[in-house]
Parts: sequence; C-alpha cells; structure tokens
Amino acid sequence: MIKLFQFAPAFGLPNASPFCMKLETYLRMAALPFEIPPATLRQLQNAPKGKMPYIEDQGRIVTDSSFIIDYLKTSYGDPLDAWLDADQRAVALAFQRLLEEDLYWAVVYTRWVEPQGWELTRSGFFGTLPVPLKWLLPPLARRGIIKELRGQGMGRHSREEILTIGRRDIGALADFLADKPYFMGAQPCSLDASAYAFLANLLLAPLASELKLHANQYPQLEHYCQRMRSRYYA
Repeated sequence: MIKLFQFAPAFGLPNASPFCMKLETYLRMAALPFEIPPATLRQLQNAPKGKMPYIEDQGRIVTDSSFIIDYLKTSYGDPLDAWLDADQRAVALAFQRLLEEDLYWAVVYTRWVEPQGWELTRSGFFGTLPVPLKWLLPPLARRGIIKELRGQGMGRHSREEILTIGRRDIGALADFLADKPYFMGAQPCSLDASAYAFLANLLLAPLASELKLHANQYPQLEHYCQRMRSRYYA
C-alpha cells in the first residue's frame, strides 16, 4: 500500500500545506489505497529533498507532489485526466502553475511574514512539538521561508504589490471557474486536486487576510471548496 508522508492536519483542514493536501486529495480522487503514518520530525529529516510530501510505494521513495502524481499515473493509470484533450491539458497546466508558483507565494507571505498570520502558522505547524523544539524551530523556519520568498522573487515586492498579485490570481481563478462544478467542466480532473488544496487553505483556514477577504467576494470559490470536501472528505 502507498504510504503518504506529510504534516499533521491543522487549521481544520486535512493539511495546512497545500502541496500535502493536493497529494492526499489526488489519492482520494483516484481511489488509490494509501495510509498516512503519524507525522514525526524524523520523517521531515528523512525527506529526500527536505520537504513534504513524499511517498513510499513498493519500496520506492518518490518526492514532490507533481512528480508523485506523474509516478502514480504511470504506475496505476490516469482515471482523472484521460478525458482531457490537448487544449484542456494546456489550460489545466497553466492554472496549476498559477496556483502553485504564484498564488502560493502570495499566501505564504500572509502566513509567514504578516504578524497575524505568523501567530496562527506558528501554532499550526509547531504547536505540538516538545520543548525546546517548539521554541527553537519556529524562528529558524520563518527566516528560511522569508529567504525563499526573496529568492523566488515574491519577497522583493512591497506588501501592496504582493496583495495585488494575489488578488489578480484569485480573480482569474474565479472567472474561469464561473458556474462550472469543476475547473475543467462537468468532471473533476487532477487540476482540481491542486485547486481545492490551495483554495481551501486560503478560504477555509481560520486566518483573516486581505487575500481571503478578496476571495470571499467570489461565492463560486467557496461553493467549489464545499463541493470538493463533500465529495472526497465526507
């Protein structure tokens, strides 16, 4: 059976990491049997790329949520995306990149840099660690994330510029989803695993931010999250 290594649930969500939640959602959508061992610090230390999630399947370790999904499609078939034509696949990939390479970093800023978001993030990610790790790790992790933000480029912008980028991404997602049940139409596809994970971490996490306030202007986004949760996490 596939073993999924990821962070423990937090914020009332399956995972506070949208990449972990994306992979768990994909496994549920594809109806692949899997188990989640209890999260430990050692799992993160043993992660080949130093990041969650990763899987162990038939003695093989596979890392990175997108590469893992590629591996699962190759190994177990592609029940979610087989109906997409070439144009739809291109659009789905573009929206996946918008979610994972752009909106993600704007949300990271609101969680790890802005004081109100950092208080919740520190509790959600590190609150269950034993003393003294719960005192030592959070500031180290925060400094590392801030460094990554700057290296990626998002952290070089002003707060208002970052929020502008995030608002534009959210608006594009809402406009494209419109009144469709799923992002590519009447049927779900693997893009929905990413979309649900990233939008739920924005809309359903108990963190007030300017980006969440903006997303709340689009009821179709929350309706979509509720639809996905009811179907795959009932």
